[in-house]
This record gives sequence, structure tokens and C-alpha cells, in this order.
Amino acid sequence: MDGEVVGNGTRADASAHGAAWALRSATEADVEVIAELRATVMRADLERLGRYDEHRVRQRLRDSFSPRHTSVVVVGRELAGCVTVRPAGGRQWLEHFYLAPHHQGRGLGSAVLRAVLEGADARGLAVGLNVLQGSPARRLYERHGFVVEAQDPVDVFMVRPPGAGTVA
Repeated sequence: MDGEVVGNGTRADASAHGAAWALRSATEADVEVIAELRATVMRADLERLGRYDEHRVRQRLRDSFSPRHTSVVVVGRELAGCVTVRPAGGRQWLEHFYLAPHHQGRGLGSAVLRAVLEGADARGLAVGLNVLQGSPARRLYERHGFVVEAQDPVDVFMVRPPGAGTVA
């Protein structure tokens, strides 16, 4: 991200996560670590859909990696995840939102997503994304106001209007 959606160096406490976290701008040097994180995080869902390919899962990240639009989630000194937010068609497009497995399910994803959405809301922009069919991440997005816009056998395309809020 270029600082328009979430300022570089943003710090917050994810109370359920129990740890301070920060976002920093990604650099070209981060691409391989993030590609490996993507392969780890997406493997189960891609295997379930019969679409896991050891090379392709990493190459798709490499091919679309944009340090300008990507932020790295840092907990302590550890790269705990990443998120990319690109402008696209009058909205923000959220992609490559991955957290290392040991950081999942503890509130960090919600905290990072809230920060991204607050930035989009401040600018009056909708946020779109796609999530794999059957992915547990869909529940996270629904809790934060995303609704299904379209779907196919592999992907569910979702959108969140500005200010949609979070479901308790």
C-alpha cells in the first residue's frame, strides 16, 4: 500500500491477538518470503479445490507483486503477514492478504482488515476482493461488511460499500 489506505508504520494493538503489530511498506526483497507465505496459507484450500500447483502458487504472487501497494504485517520483528490494496475501477481491490498460520484466529486479521477498511471508508471507496470457494476467510470478510457480488466454481467475489461496518 502506498500509505493512502493505511499509513506506513501504523501501529495498533489487536487485543484478542495480544501483541502490538505494525504495517510497513513492502520492498522487492520481501517477494520470496511473501510467495512462500502464500503457498503455505493457500495450500489446503487449493488442494481441496484440486488446484494446488507447487510452482504456480508462488509464481502468481511473483507475477502480481507490487511493493507500492503492499504492506507487510510485522509482529515484534517477525513478518507475520501481508496485505495488498490496489486502486481498481473506482474502488480498492484487496488481495494477497495472508497471515502466518500461528497468527491466525487470534484477532490480528480483523485488526489489519479494520485498518484497511477505515482508510477506504475515509476516502469513500468500496473495497472488493475474491476468496476461494469454501475458504474460512470468507467468514472474516462477511463479519466486516462484505457481501457476495458474484461467484464461480473456484472464486467468490465480494464487495464492501464504504462505511458498511462490522457485524458483531
